[in-house]
Amino acid sequence: CTLDSEVALRVGGDFFFDPQPGDSPVNLVLIAGGVGINPLFSILLHIADLHGYQEGKGNRHKLGTAKLYYSAKNTSELLFKQNILGLMKAFPGKIKCCFHVTQQRSHISEELQPHITGK
Repeated sequence: CTLDSEVALRVGGDFFFDPQPGDSPVNLVLIAGGVGINPLFSILLHIADLHGYQEGKGNRHKLGTAKLYYSAKNTSELLFKQNILGLMKAFPGKIKCCFHVTQQRSHISEELQPHITGK
């Protein structure tokens, strides 16, 4: 998003991401805290599946980027962090993540450091 961009936010309830072939591509910004990552991780997996299918079989889905902002007290409470790092490596530039930790007291691993903000 850029300054003055219009965005839609949704908190709670039933939500999903199900783009149809021929839809215009959209860029997603997903925001999660703690265990709230569960449904958003499913959306990331779906996006990864569509990107993989698109690259392998030439499907008609036009996908934008997905950026996840995920916050927890410390890195040990970041659920699925290894899976998310794997998705970013598999789909560079298409799936991105920024982890935010609020109360980290111990050393942050080298692998996570480039993606961590806060302390």
